[in-house]
Amino acid sequence: MEARSIVDRPDELRAHLRGMWVAVAGGWERHAEYVDSRGAVVTAAMLAAARPRPGEQVLELACGPGGVGLAAAALVAPGGEVVLSDVVPEMTAIASARAEALGIENVSTRELDLEHIDEADDSYDVVLCREGLMLVPDPARAAREIRRVLRPGGRVAVAVWGPRERNPWLGLVLDAVSAQLGKPFPPPGMPGPFSLSDSERLEAMLVGAGLQSVEISELPTPARARSFEDWSTSTLALAGPLAKLIASLPEAARTALTARLREAVDPFVTPAGVDIPGLTLLASARR
Repeated sequence: MEARSIVDRPDELRAHLRGMWVAVAGGWERHAEYVDSRGAVVTAAMLAAARPRPGEQVLELACGPGGVGLAAAALVAPGGEVVLSDVVPEMTAIASARAEALGIENVSTRELDLEHIDEADDSYDVVLCREGLMLVPDPARAAREIRRVLRPGGRVAVAVWGPRERNPWLGLVLDAVSAQLGKPFPPPGMPGPFSLSDSERLEAMLVGAGLQSVEISELPTPARARSFEDWSTSTLALAGPLAKLIASLPEAARTALTARLREAVDPFVTPAGVDIPGLTLLASARR
């Protein structure tokens, strides 16, 4: 089925996206420690902005391996709880296993859709979402849902990728894949990593959802690795629809794509390894 026909059928599009995250869950499990390390600066900034406190109820949306929520768990103890949620159970299973391995007891997991959060109104003191809001078909609806489940005075911190030109670590991947396929990737109309990269649009969307005191800040988030091979392995394994697409390519096409990527990354190779600029937008607000 062509991407455009999927985009024109919202239910099929959402089912397609769920299937994509199921397909790449194994990669997120294998690279969970890298995800936490890569996002450590963002996680710290999110928690500083949202200020989880002892006894509070926290919801992490689109949790993946659960790194943000696991970090928040210590801040709400004693008496507080964290719900780690994702749209597919394959992801929440990873987060649950990590919590158990770390001996963190004040967390639970739940399968929740950002656009239809199956929780009562006024349920949470804090909502956190790192690199998930830009990947849903209707982020404005998701923002309204976040506002709905927040208690009066509750806080939210959301992180999304900034402009494409300031995130060459991912932009060059999309360029290489598009060149290899001979067509744009992601296809027009599909939610993508840069769909909320305009800070003014992001702020307007959150204000439109009824959130108050909206603040947007920029965080440098470079992608670093010891080698091209380390960078490409982790980046492509975590790249959602890219990971599934690349795995489906014939061997010759994968080899050609690797060559394209190596050439694109070469300007960012230093004696210490790969160091490619990146930028995250951090949005904080309250209800």
